[in-house]
This record gives sequence, C-alpha cells and structure tokens, in this order.
Amino acid sequence: MSESEGVSAWLLMAAGENRGHGGNAGYDDQSDVYYTWDSTVHQYAHLKVGDPIAIWEKGRLLGTSVIEDIIERTIEKQLFRCPRCAMAAIHERARKEPRFRCSNCKNEFDEPTVIVKQVTEYQSRHDAAWTPLEGTLARHELRELCEKPKSIDSMRPLKWSAFEGALLARGANAAVDRVAQRAPDINFAQGHHLRLVRVRRGQQKFRARLLDVQGTTCAFTGSAPPRVLEAGHLYSYANLGVHHEHGGLLLRRDIHRLFDDGSLAVNPSDLRIDVSDELESYDQYASLHDHELQTRLTDAQVNWLADHWVEHRAS
Repeated sequence: MSESEGVSAWLLMAAGENRGHGGNAGYDDQSDVYYTWDSTVHQYAHLKVGDPIAIWEKGRLLGTSVIEDIIERTIEKQLFRCPRCAMAAIHERARKEPRFRCSNCKNEFDEPTVIVKQVTEYQSRHDAAWTPLEGTLARHELRELCEKPKSIDSMRPLKWSAFEGALLARGANAAVDRVAQRAPDINFAQGHHLRLVRVRRGQQKFRARLLDVQGTTCAFTGSAPPRVLEAGHLYSYANLGVHHEHGGLLLRRDIHRLFDDGSLAVNPSDLRIDVSDELESYDQYASLHDHELQTRLTDAQVNWLADHWVEHRAS
C-alpha cells in the first residue's frame, strides 16, 4: 500500500524475457496500452482502477500511468511443473542439456509436467495517461523504490512519493502531472495532489460516433487505420466526466497524447495547427505546423479548441 489507506501504487514487470519463466507460458502485454495477469500471480487481486503504475522491462523503466479499467475472464491455462517435486520453480536453459532444471529440488529434465488449470485472467487499460520514460530509471533504482526492494514478484507495491521524487529529479514533470490528473485522492510530494479518477464509461460508443461522422481520419494527420485512431476529448474528461457529442476528434494515438499535454494545439484565429518548440526536432510533427486540420469542425468543436488554446498557449 502507498501513502494513503486503501490506495496502492505498483511496479509491474512487462512481458518479455524477464517475465517469462518455467512455470507458465507468459502473458500478452502492450506496455503503453494494457497489462495482463491472472489469479496464479502474487498480489493478483490487489490492483484496482485508479492505482498509479510504473512498468519496467529488462532492468529499465518503460513508463508510468494510471489504471483506468480492469476486465476479467475465466480461461484455461497451461502450467509447467517439475516432474519430481511438482513445483513451478523451473528454468529453461539455452545451451545445457537437459533443457530444464528445477531450482527447488535441483532435478534436471527434458520436458516439464504440463497441468491445465482454470484461472481468472485480468487485463487493465492505462493508455489515457501513459507517459513513456524509456530508461529514466534503472533496475537497481526501481528496486529501491519498492515497498520490498528484494521482492522478485512481477507486481510489486511501489512507494509512489519516492518514485515521484525520482522522476521530478530527472525532469519528468509531465509524467507526474499526467498521473495527477487521473489518480485517486492521495497526497504526493512536491505539492502535487491527485484527484478522483473518472472511469471512461461510454468511451466505445463515443469513439463509434466519431468514426461514423469523421470516418477513418486523424484530424491532424489524415487517413489512418481504424485500430490506431482514438477518440480524443477536446476538454478535460477527468474534470467533466461526460462525453459531449461535439466534444471530440479522432486522433492517432501519438497525436492524442501530444494534444492532451499541449504539445500540439489549434490556433482558434485561423484553425491551423501549432507545434510547440519541443517538437521542432521531430520532422513528422514539425511538418504539421501551420497546416489545416483534416476534418471539418462544428462550432462547438471550435469553441473547445479555443479553450484548449487558452490553457496551453495563453502565455
């Protein structure tokens, strides 16, 4: 548990070599969008909507966000066990024979015993507030920020205030602010205060309406495959908690994030794209500057974009 009773923060190990082990067949993760685990994992029932999370892989931090939704389903899962002691502490070896060795009883064997078990699988969504932080903190630093630094669990309680302080010390203020807009009501260091999360109920219908009206077009970059288009709110959904019919645009995932943090905006005087100085070194974004949007706007959308402009460009 973190600083406030009932509120938790987590360091989650992403899918990959570090998360694969002899005991099961692994997990399907897309680190910037969702995280998957099941009821065989320690702490499996403790994660909840609104928890701040940090995700790491191969000894380095990948990014941070807030859990916005969790879905669960019952599945049949293959579990691998040592033929002698029936424990899961087995490891596959790349060069030595036999292929497997049990850390518990030291047994060596060619193939593990396979058990099929019914488990509950969980998948959390966290893409709304995701901020990439590739390599900002190393493995040894992340361990020290956990409640139990010596833990080997794939889901570890995280000391969020200490983690936040480490991010701020490295200039990752935007990551802290994005989490602060969506996490539950807990006190953070450096004067940040987190507000109650609003789960985005109706988000799928909101996106479907935008696709019907705007087609498969990112408002900033043009035609795009539907699977990469997100329903971007032109206002703070976290504050209002409702989906206004004319309050959104379809945006490519990367464009969505850059619009949310103000790196991309639309000048209300001529409805042309304005690119912030921090993006000038990235040609794919810098080339958008002063271009017209790729979709027709309603008066309501223009008004929302004007409010966004005042918030991020008023100075």
